[in-house]
Amino acid sequence: MDMNTLLPIIIQVITGIIGGQAVGAAIKTAAMGQLPKILGGAVGGVGGAAILGSLLGGGTIDPAAAAAATSGLGSALNVQNIVGGAGGGAILTGIIGAVMNAMKK
Repeated sequence: MDMNTLLPIIIQVITGIIGGQAVGAAIKTAAMGQLPKILGGAVGGVGGAAILGSLLGGGTIDPAAAAAATSGLGSALNVQNIVGGAGGGAILTGIIGAVMNAMKK
């Protein structure tokens, strides 16, 4: 696996974890540990970026052609990876927190 394929996934995971941590800090009623926030954020980050990419038409672009056209870190730092990753991580972490909170009752 080359770096042009791996770098966007790393960006999505990192921004997803940031989004998950932000939601975990904002919602104090869902007392979650760090592991659910990190895992929910990472998985949600990759999923959210994939969904946003397909909504924006990114699913029709060949990743190899896009990486060849814009190689390096700049191609991984796009709206799809950053906003989709943070949003997906925040949403999934919020859902996990709500489910964990409902299970406690």
